[in-house]
Amino acid sequence: MVEVLDLIQLGLFLAIILLLTKPVGLYFKKVLNQSDHTFLDRVLKPVERTIYRLCKIEGEEQDWKEYLACILGFSIVSVLFTVLLLSLQYYLPFNPQKLAALSWDLNLHTSVSFMTNTNWQNYSGESTMSYFSQMAALAVQNFASAAVGIAAAAALVRGIARKQKKTLGNFWVDVVRITLYFLLPVSILASAFFLWEGVPQNLNAYVQAETLEGAIQTLPQGPIASQEAIKLLGTNGGGFFNANSSHPYENPTPLSNFLQYILIFLISASLIYYYGKTIGDTKHSWCILVSLLGVYVVGVLLCAYFEVHGNPELLKMGLTGGNWEGKEQRFGLFSSALFACTTTVTSCGAVNCMHDSFIPLGGFIPLLNMQLSETIIGGVGAGLYSVLVFILLSIFIAGLIIGRTPEYLGKKIEAFDIKMILLANLSYVLLVLIFTSWACVSAWGLKGLGNSGPHGFTEILYAYSSCAANNGSAFAGLSGNTIPYNVTMTIAMFLGRFLFMAPVIALAGSFVEKKIHPQSAGSFPVASVVFISLLLGVILLLGALNFLPALTLGPIVEQFFLLRGELF
Repeated sequence: MVEVLDLIQLGLFLAIILLLTKPVGLYFKKVLNQSDHTFLDRVLKPVERTIYRLCKIEGEEQDWKEYLACILGFSIVSVLFTVLLLSLQYYLPFNPQKLAALSWDLNLHTSVSFMTNTNWQNYSGESTMSYFSQMAALAVQNFASAAVGIAAAAALVRGIARKQKKTLGNFWVDVVRITLYFLLPVSILASAFFLWEGVPQNLNAYVQAETLEGAIQTLPQGPIASQEAIKLLGTNGGGFFNANSSHPYENPTPLSNFLQYILIFLISASLIYYYGKTIGDTKHSWCILVSLLGVYVVGVLLCAYFEVHGNPELLKMGLTGGNWEGKEQRFGLFSSALFACTTTVTSCGAVNCMHDSFIPLGGFIPLLNMQLSETIIGGVGAGLYSVLVFILLSIFIAGLIIGRTPEYLGKKIEAFDIKMILLANLSYVLLVLIFTSWACVSAWGLKGLGNSGPHGFTEILYAYSSCAANNGSAFAGLSGNTIPYNVTMTIAMFLGRFLFMAPVIALAGSFVEKKIHPQSAGSFPVASVVFISLLLGVILLLGALNFLPALTLGPIVEQFFLLRGELF
């Protein structure tokens, strides 16, 4: 059973997040509003001006079409830049192991993966990527993709908060300020903490060591601490090593493990408060955050219950103690379930255990977390604009029920807005189900499976759910480094990012031009139990209805087989 110390750990984590949410949210408001001053201005303002001068950024505000064009242009250039570096990896510096360039399909998959903040890895980092590739290609994209997500969220917030205007801010200014004033400073602090905990940070060649049994073992080295910080803070998730945060070099102690939870949640939770402060209704933002945290806690407890309870077949043999397969003993069962849920309610994708080894209904929870479209906390920026899309949909449904023109914060929700909301939501569902179906009936799809039956189906469903949600965590049983998988996953990641983000920016452009009508007795209360119930109902019902048939064919039916003693 879940122990008291486990609940204390969960409570302490939530308490720290709630304590940090307001000050970090207020700081974000200053960063995203150029007229406000931050405590780092004295040091960073000259650097910021120099960047604007060198890049010829004039700072004029943009309408939604210009803002979206900049996002797409920047993202495409990011992919081309990463593809070029990975293609020339063998000839570039800081490659003591003389690692060769990646194949074209893996190169494209990896470049799009890091650009879209997905960071799905069809490779082992320590045997594939040079130090230069890790730093100049992948770590740079960790910063860039996180900044783009936050900028997109800021554009939607401005669209909702402003009245009868045309512009949403300047994309280039937003990206520079987000990176310079937040991502870099916090990453430096986090890197220093990881160094203190024992995470390596060097450019040394790999070391040959003799084990106690007399075998020779290769110990990889590299600039690990710096990439570890931004992979978590930016909810990127791509590990320096194949084992990710279960590797002792990436996550050496229980304290470093606890900090990883905080870094993963920090930005997404704080942006919700930033939103409330910007619209002048922090009660509304607290309602959103607390309700989402409630769903997260339920998921953690359910996932932990199945893992702590263990495999029914082993219980019949008198072997109690929980399901330890694929987990690190130094973290324990509850911390493994907590990490699995933390990384899948956000778009992080980092793992400290192997989800493929979970009890079927234990693995069901992380899978469902991703299929709720990044609304439960979500990734940096993406989480905020995803939940705002669902809020608008909830308000629209409430308006239909009571026969009143739906309004949100005094702005009417009109036909164009609903079209953009439905486009964003349906795109994710279609991407997951179409690619999963294709892989399940194709020889190339079945060839990559590590397991048969419903567990094998779950491996495919999990892969495309993760890619389209830009999460990046893997079920770990699927061999995805083939041309068909690399290409289809690349398409799912790219479309999953921009078929959701583009309607969001268009939605921001629609809202920024609207009039704000005064609140009346008939206005829907957005800081109430009714609002929370409606929002959570819409999120959970849509997730359940869209994916329930697929989930039934995967983890749900596998649990019934397990109870009958049949394994896959």
